[in-house]
Amino acid sequence: MGKIYYLPALLLTLATLAGCSSTRTSEDDILDRLSLQTECWNSGDLECFMIGYWQSDSLMFIGGNGIVYGYENTLERYRTSYPDRASMGQLRFEVKHVNKVSQDAYYVVGRYFLTREIGNAQGHYSLLWRLIDGEWTIVADHSSAASNVLN
Repeated sequence: MGKIYYLPALLLTLATLAGCSSTRTSEDDILDRLSLQTECWNSGDLECFMIGYWQSDSLMFIGGNGIVYGYENTLERYRTSYPDRASMGQLRFEVKHVNKVSQDAYYVVGRYFLTREIGNAQGHYSLLWRLIDGEWTIVADHSSAASNVLN
């Protein structure tokens, strides 16, 4: 008979715990994706790094050499610009702003730093993230290198 009295308390506790686990935000998910991309880059895996990008011909990458359209073209741009581990170095992102644009879009602005034996590099980026098929995905990337290189 005493077990019946514990059931409502147990259900209330489980409901409370379930509510706590859903406190993740879209911002958390986006920052987690950036963290995963950093890990992929720092392990030298460009294909893994691209996991954050929209696999579409409509993906847009804007850099110092102009606009590149499409997932495959963006991947090829990274392969050309960073052909080996020495040119990739170690990546670190510094997120400055994460702004909600709409229910399914965020705008992220920050800085990137590459620590490399061949010479460090840094710059700024702005990323437009969209919620596509339940995943936060980069649909536009504008990255620019700083005119001065870290030493």
